[in-house]
Amino acid sequence: MVRPRILAVIFVFACAAFATPFASSQGVGRMGAGGAKSDDTTEARAIQAMEWRNVGPFRGGRATTVVGVPSQPLVYYMGATGGGVWKTENGGGAWRNITDGFVKTGSVGSIAVADSDPNAIFVGMGEAPVRGQSSSFGDGVYKSTDAGKTWTHVGLENTRQISKVLIHPRNEDV
Repeated sequence: MVRPRILAVIFVFACAAFATPFASSQGVGRMGAGGAKSDDTTEARAIQAMEWRNVGPFRGGRATTVVGVPSQPLVYYMGATGGGVWKTENGGGAWRNITDGFVKTGSVGSIAVADSDPNAIFVGMGEAPVRGQSSSFGDGVYKSTDAGKTWTHVGLENTRQISKVLIHPRNEDV
């Protein structure tokens, strides 16, 4: 589930990024104190100095699932079709892979965080959105009880795609 606050922030930045060059090309200036147009040269220099950069994840493939932790508003997990599970603890500013060396396949279909314990994470392996030419298969379900530091295979090894993992709201062991 994507949090509405994050979507609102992305929307505001996108509007600002697209509206400023359009307004400048149309000769539209900002109104300063007293109704006079303000000087846009500082803003134009700031925009020209901006550079695109990739903050990650730097590999992974298509993102197939994303889940946040309600009690930790900056913590998110992202599952990729070929790169395992990635975690951010700063709202997406930096990502790190947390399943390398623990899972047999890299394709993630679903991630769920337990309501009863935010350290309990279940991952269903196998790309859920089946593609016409090929899909990456999985090997069941993995569980972490320490917020992704370690993982244990808990079953369904013959399952090729897992599109949804649901956890009991009060007991993640059910």
